[in-house]
Amino acid sequence: MTEAQFREISLRNPVNQTILGRLPTLNLPDAWLVSGCLFQTVWNVLTERPLEHGIKDYDVFYFDPDTSWEAEDLVISRGQALFSDLGVQIEFRNQARVHLWYAEKHDKPYPPLRSSCEGIDRFLATANMVGINPEGAVYAPGLADMAALHIRPNRTANFRKDRYDEKNARYRTCWPELVIEPA
Repeated sequence: MTEAQFREISLRNPVNQTILGRLPTLNLPDAWLVSGCLFQTVWNVLTERPLEHGIKDYDVFYFDPDTSWEAEDLVISRGQALFSDLGVQIEFRNQARVHLWYAEKHDKPYPPLRSSCEGIDRFLATANMVGINPEGAVYAPGLADMAALHIRPNRTANFRKDRYDEKNARYRTCWPELVIEPA
């Protein structure tokens, strides 16, 4: 699968298309629609399921040097208002501040990031490492695995076997065709 094919298939999901179309109005630096809503849309097309089958939420990464909770909370509020008509859960995460809360939540250190794409690089499985920005650029180090319905661990500094296994258990219920490598 090429990046152009990935983008075209991902945008068949009208929610993905709407999020990317409206996202510039939030004026977020380094904004990307990432992970599940994209790779799961592709899996749904490849396995001939409804486009939104199994999609739990839609994730937006951005990178703002203002790492205050108040700034991120404002983005979350503005985003919820902008997308309230879609009837889906959209999560906004400032990648510049992940290191501030990650260790407490997951009991594992997390080094500071320098971009949203570095956040994409830290997903637990390589097939999850995909993103599209509002200008249509694709960042997809996990493209080959995603297209092959192949899940394998991404052994970054924040890898957790329990979370990897938990996510894969859910994926398997929705997409039994997946080939999942053990952690």
